[in-house]
Formats: sequence, structure tokens, C-alpha cells
Amino acid sequence: MMSGAVSAGHPETAQAAANILREGGNAFDAVLAGMAAACVCEPVLCSFGGGGFLMAKPANGEPWIFDFFAQTPLRHPETKNRDFSPVICDFGPVQQKFHIGLASMATPGLARGMFEVNELLGRMSLGLILEPAIMLAKKGVPLHKLQARIFQVVEPIYMDTKASRALFESKVNPGSLVDEGDLIVNTQFADFLDTLSREGDDLFYRGEIAARVAEDCRGQGGSLTRADFELFKLEKRKPLSLRYADALIYTNPPPSIGGQLIAFALSILPDFGAEGASFGSTAHLSTLVQAMAFTDEVRMGSHVHGTSAEEAGALLLSEEMIDAYRQRIAPHPHSYRGTTHISVVDSNGNAASLTFSNGEGCGYIVPDTGMMMNNMLGEEDINPYGFHNWPTNTRMSSMMAPSLIFDPSGRVTALGSGGSNRIRTAILQVLINLLNFDLGFKDAVQSPRVHYEGGLLNIEPGFPESAVVDLSQHYDDIKRWDELNLFFGGVHAVCSDARCGVFDGAGDPRRGGVSIVIS
Repeated sequence: MMSGAVSAGHPETAQAAANILREGGNAFDAVLAGMAAACVCEPVLCSFGGGGFLMAKPANGEPWIFDFFAQTPLRHPETKNRDFSPVICDFGPVQQKFHIGLASMATPGLARGMFEVNELLGRMSLGLILEPAIMLAKKGVPLHKLQARIFQVVEPIYMDTKASRALFESKVNPGSLVDEGDLIVNTQFADFLDTLSREGDDLFYRGEIAARVAEDCRGQGGSLTRADFELFKLEKRKPLSLRYADALIYTNPPPSIGGQLIAFALSILPDFGAEGASFGSTAHLSTLVQAMAFTDEVRMGSHVHGTSAEEAGALLLSEEMIDAYRQRIAPHPHSYRGTTHISVVDSNGNAASLTFSNGEGCGYIVPDTGMMMNNMLGEEDINPYGFHNWPTNTRMSSMMAPSLIFDPSGRVTALGSGGSNRIRTAILQVLINLLNFDLGFKDAVQSPRVHYEGGLLNIEPGFPESAVVDLSQHYDDIKRWDELNLFFGGVHAVCSDARCGVFDGAGDPRRGGVSIVIS
């Protein structure tokens, strides 16, 4: 048995990963088992039809980012025939438009990532790793309250096609989407995973899966071809690293933007601990929100859209840029999408932080697989140049930022978040809570958050009223939420202290977070 800790967005996801540790697998085996289980338990948030990023720190090696996020197709869809339609998803306080259909699909990378990570870092066979997910898909998983709420948000997508309705329509209330307590059974997906584990990723990228998706795209208005699948490659990258409050932080590098924006915000922030500010104080919140505002400014500004993502990132984190924004923030310290995550550490010293997504799903189920494909080309957040203007055959950028923290005490923390554009601010605040305010591990994750974007300041309940009132004097557009909400991300984190073999974990209640410590 391997001891360690797991944190994830669903009890069955966490349990699948924990069981692999108990059976002797390492953190990388466990995170892959959790990934597959999440595709059963959290089907709106993730699928083998999507992609993701793994931050991996082997016990005796350097950290690496394994990028198996979505890739744009080799060609654009034909204008007259493309299957691309808008849907409005109702988040309650806010509504958001997404686009679905075959023309919204990018090339998926999750399967390729699973096979290559297993080969490079795993110690168990994929047959054993996928067993928990296969069993869950066969016996079914009762839909819990949070997942039911997420289904309600994206109901127009999951009721859009006959195949999707067959999987996700309520058996209790036909004509309606599944609801809390309904059992989700997906025997086709169980069979797909079993076959995939035996036949390898050629089934997905060169065989039946690629052929069927390409055939449907050709006849029904999509872009993907067999060549898109055959050419997909996992990219192994050196993480972006920086020092903050005496800790060494590793996060997702270009071409993704989330890690760069977190690094930028940390670089312009003062050390709250050294400044004597307390959590929730006016000094803390006003400076934090200002840093978010500046980060939003550089994200939207032309100077982050260089000729390449790497050049733009270098400019964003250049001394000149950092100094310019530090000077703007320093004089005024008191003045003012579907994604999920799994973190695992083990007693051998391995650490895994995996963030992955299916967008919201495009409505199309690959025949005989029980697997919905992504709608990455239908999300405005990751299509900054407009729909159908994306560069062809290019790895897509993302806000996802799986991260690791090595602090002076010897503690290693793996963390990440779902939440579209809120990923960067959710992770930023947990980092500050841990490193500046020395909050307990669970308190660091569960404490209230703010998010500033596009002129709107969102505030969760729980901050001192005096500090919120002070903020309201400087921001015209403020939304005060009544409760902790999945809008503010879902940071699932684990940590280990190699010196004494102590593990801890914290699942974010905003997104059904669960942590399990195996001792």
C-alpha cells in the first residue's frame, strides 16, 4: 500500500484515486484513475472527448507539465454547412452564451495524455487503473446535488441531441434532464474504457474513434479529420517558476495564459504578511482587487497578444512590465468553464496536479462510446480572435493552471482549480492564504473569495463588512453573492511533509470537493 493524499471534485473520483494508492500505485497512477472516474461522476466537466494539463513532480526528478489540451483542426469548417449554434446557459445570477455542434470540436487529447503519462511515470497497468471507472460506469453513480445543479446550467446542451438525451434524460421524469438522486449508468463508456485499455491509444487516434468522428464531421458540418487525430501529440514542457514569500512555485507555462497571469499578479503584490495586513482587511482586499484589475488589464490589452504565446508571456513577466505595475499598485495599498481538478501526493515523494476539461460539451456523443466531445472552439474565453478565425493545427491556450508549491518548511503542495476565467483568481487567493496569512490548509481553500473582471467586482460572503463597504466606495459595479459559489472556482489541494510523512488535503466545497488521506 502507498500512503498519501487525494483531493478531487467528487467522492467517487477521490475514492478511485485513493484505492489505487492503497493497491500500491503511485500518485500518477492514482491521478489517472481519478481522471477516468471523473468522466463518469462529473460528466459535464470532463470527458475523454476533451483535454487537460498534468503538473508532475517525480520523487527524484524535476517538475514537468504534460500538455494534452485540445488542438485546433487542420482546416476551418465550410461556412455554408458548419454545425455551430449558440445556446444560453443559466448560472442563476448570470447567463452565458456558448456554442455547440460538430464545428465547435477541437482535437481531444485526454486519451493520448493518459497513455503517455502511464508509460513514462506509472507503475500499474492501465487495465487496473481504469477498473474503478469501469465499475462506476456499469453500476451507475447517483447524481449528487452539485452535479445536478451543473446539469441544470447546461441543460440546453445535454438535451440537444437524441444520443445525449438517451444518456442524460431522467428515467424518473422522461423529457427532463437527470436530477439529484438519479442514477447515471453508462455501459457503453464502460465498454469503451475496457477496449481502450486493451487495444491502446491507436483505437482512439488511428482506429475506430478517429474514423467515426471524421466521418460524421465530413457529412454533418464539422472540421475534424482522421489526420487531426493521427497528428495529435502530447507536449512536455518546463513549468513556469517563480519565488513568492520564500516559496518556490511552479505553474503552467505558455502557450496557456493562466499560469502567467497568476505569476504576474504575485509579482506585483506586496508581501501581505510582511506588511502586517490581516486576512479580509481593507488593506488585503483593496490591494488584491487592484492586482486583479491590473491582471485583467494586461490580459485584455494588446501587449499580451504578441506574435507568439511565448513572446507574449516573456513580455508580460518582463522586469519592465512588472516594475511598471508595481509602481501603480504600491502608492495605493489601502485605496481600494466546465473544468475539474485532481491533486495527489504519495509517500514516495511524487506529486501530481491535473486540471482537465470538456468545455461544456458540444452535444455530440461519439457513437457506441458513451463519450461526449468538447466544444473548445465554441467558447469565447479561449477564442480571443473570434469564432472560426483560430490558427489551424495549433495547441489551444487555456486558463487552467495546475501548480505546485515548495515552501521553506519542506511542505510540498499540489493544487489547481476549475472555473474558466476564475481559475487564476481562485488559485491566486489560495496561494496568498497559505503563504502570506498562514491559514490552515482547509481554511486557505474554504475562505471567501473575490473576483474582478471586466469592471465587475464579485464578492463572496464572509469578509468583514467594513472592508466590503470600503471597497464599494471605489468600484461602481459590485455583485455580492449570498453564499460560496462554484462561480469562484474549485481549488482541490493536497500537501505532504516529506520529513515526517504527514499528509493533508482540502476539497473546495464550491465544487463538491472531497479529500482523502491514506496513512
